[in-house]
Amino acid sequence: MSEPVVSLAVIGLGMASKPHLAALRQLDGSVRVAGIYTRNANRLSEQAAATEWRAYESVQAICDDETVDGAILITPPNARKALVEMLARAGKHVLMEKPIERDLARAEDLVSICDAAEVTLGMVLQHRFRAGSLALTDLVRSGRLGPVRAVRMALPWWRDQSYYDAPGRGSYDHDGGGVLLTQAIHVLDLMLSLTGPVTEVQALAGTTAFHDMEAEDFATAGLIFANGAIGSVVATTAAFPGSQEALAIDADNGSAVLTAGELVVHWRDGTTETVGELSATGGGSDPMDFSCDWHRDLIADFTDSLRDGRAPRVTGKDALEVHKLIAAIEASAREGRRVKVQR
Repeated sequence: MSEPVVSLAVIGLGMASKPHLAALRQLDGSVRVAGIYTRNANRLSEQAAATEWRAYESVQAICDDETVDGAILITPPNARKALVEMLARAGKHVLMEKPIERDLARAEDLVSICDAAEVTLGMVLQHRFRAGSLALTDLVRSGRLGPVRAVRMALPWWRDQSYYDAPGRGSYDHDGGGVLLTQAIHVLDLMLSLTGPVTEVQALAGTTAFHDMEAEDFATAGLIFANGAIGSVVATTAAFPGSQEALAIDADNGSAVLTAGELVVHWRDGTTETVGELSATGGGSDPMDFSCDWHRDLIADFTDSLRDGRAPRVTGKDALEVHKLIAAIEASAREGRRVKVQR
């Protein structure tokens, strides 16, 4: 007997929707796209014609459609709360693009709204789904790598000024911040899923002369983890021409370096192990230059979780942890002192 097909609507058809739409086409048969919606009428009609998916006339129409199980919400973070409230009241599950909201307090509010309505809130933090990430997760959680002693995270990306010339881009009111909340959040989330929480940070952040923007395009921080490890973070969109992000974990039995999708493990016995491969991640001038495979697997996990009655791999509550870390880094940089991460 075949498993029931989960029906999802898509809300938001901006730049970030590209890998979602491609992933949904690959999932045809296990996921039904009930339809799409955006306030931009021209974009809505164009996408409906290209995909042959229904064009909803409003979010309320999605809420009223009893065939819809949930929605993929791809709107900017400043256009979330009212939509989440509507969907939650209608009993629709939500898979939402990162970040949850523009700051930690608003993010906690959205998670609480979904909890109170007893609807699933999943987050699009797709770096957890790359082959190298999955292999590194297994190495750490199984204990094969040994206790983690040090962590090094680097995101040397590039964005042209034209990227920040888009209305609201890189502002606190629209995006909630700069490189930390918009770009580095993916690697920071993956890091925390492997290492556990950070307890204290000492940070510096600012905006280079390369960009005319309100929020930071460069941030660096020293980290102290709850497990006793220490670490560092460097994240920027001012590193022309942009290169792959990297996460390194130094442990008792070896050191593992995840560069984009490729994991290289140097074991203490002298052997080397490689999993996955280097891949485009959107670190250069084209922010959407990456495969939709990770989105596909994340959406598949989310729909499977609805069928199986379990939590998705990345929940709203999970994503709050990276929001807490980013809030602490921002506070430390702003106040010029060591800051404890909210628990």
